[in-house]
Amino acid sequence: MSQEIAVVGSPEFTTGFRLAGVRKFENVPDAEKDAELDDAVTRVLEDDDVGIVVMHDDDLDYLSRKVRQEVETSVEPTMVSIGGGAGSGGLRENIKRAIGIDLMDEDEQGDNE
Repeated sequence: MSQEIAVVGSPEFTTGFRLAGVRKFENVPDAEKDAELDDAVTRVLEDDDVGIVVMHDDDLDYLSRKVRQEVETSVEPTMVSIGGGAGSGGLRENIKRAIGIDLMDEDEQGDNE
């Protein structure tokens, strides 16, 4: 069974992913993030068809402590936050946590040269 990518965020954020073929999304307008973002993220985390959840890094600040902890410790689905200048370190750690190995390990990369 293949799992899908889901995107949670403002309509402006989710539109690009939708145009790229992502079918699961939760639109939460900026003005409603305080009230609705927790519920949107919880719905996506509970969806058995979702394997990866994408959010903007800035939106993590709107989550309650409980939901944010669920997001940070979730292995399946894996939460990936982008933007906010965090770099690729968060993505690398999420992939490592999800599959159990570091795909970007420089020692392993050097063996192929």
